[in-house]
Amino acid sequence: MLPKDPHMLASFLNLKLRDFYPSLDALCEDLEVDREEIIAKLEAEEYTYDPDKNAFV
Repeated sequence: MLPKDPHMLASFLNLKLRDFYPSLDALCEDLEVDREEIIAKLEAEEYTYDPDKNAFV
């Protein structure tokens, strides 16, 4: 289950991306979550996914 709070969600995803997944696509596929939904929720809080850093910044 993903955190509801967008700041906690970004922190959680960045930890998972850093330690376990080579990309956001791999994370979403493994956790069975909608990539576009995550991106939209975090963009509303001014986070963007940087594929070069493999992190939300």
